[in-house]
Amino acid sequence: MQVITSKDNEFIKHIKKLKDKKYRDISKEFIIEGIKLIKEAIEEKANIKQIVICDNCQNTDIIPKELMYEIAKYECVYVSDKIFKSITEVNTPQGILAIIERNNSNKQEAEIDYTQDIIVALDDIQDPGNLGTILRTVDSIGLKQILVSKGTADSYNPKVVRSTMGAIFRVKIIECEKLSETLKQVKAHKYQVLATSLKTKNSIYDIDYNKKVIVIGNEANGVSKEIKKIADTKAIIPMFGKTESLNASIATGVILYEYVRQKLQEK
Repeated sequence: MQVITSKDNEFIKHIKKLKDKKYRDISKEFIIEGIKLIKEAIEEKANIKQIVICDNCQNTDIIPKELMYEIAKYECVYVSDKIFKSITEVNTPQGILAIIERNNSNKQEAEIDYTQDIIVALDDIQDPGNLGTILRTVDSIGLKQILVSKGTADSYNPKVVRSTMGAIFRVKIIECEKLSETLKQVKAHKYQVLATSLKTKNSIYDIDYNKKVIVIGNEANGVSKEIKKIADTKAIIPMFGKTESLNASIATGVILYEYVRQKLQEK
């Protein structure tokens, strides 16, 4: 078994380049790290290109034996402890990472699934942690897709990937060159656009969520004026304290679980 020990190895250089968004976009690959995400990738049949393992981990119980049996089915690359530390993105690495082929694509109308009651669209969400948590929440209620504007944080940023807790393998990320134009096309399929807003009296608890596109706006500026112009409805999350607004990921969770509550009442 060959172990990579040189930082000048071309494969190691490739991994390090994947930390950069532009390179991820060109290669259509991203990195996942840790036992949980590797398990999720295998279970969800993600396109795993290579699995990188720290040579020292073979002689420990850090990586479960059953997982070692599974990863043996893939192309495995072994590296020294020093090299692994130079490519890891986490403070306490578990000695295993993988290169995954991306599952997203630039927006084409035919790619959008119009069979689901609701579609979530993100309008320039900037914080990677928010984006990852939103993807996880979308997955939790069974949605299989999400629309993201060009100005939204990179979905394959390592922090986003970790925050999704595996949801990134189950939710199709549709990147929209111009979100407003995509929403107009979705409206042609009899959906209504619902924009979150602080300047309305309409409560999210009074909305019928059948055939709605829920637009979550930028953390600082909210939904853009361009999107507000084409919105059919605006709604606010009622609050009784002095805080004016909620974190974008929390607001998304509140709205999506109001949709869930309504669906449960229909049964």
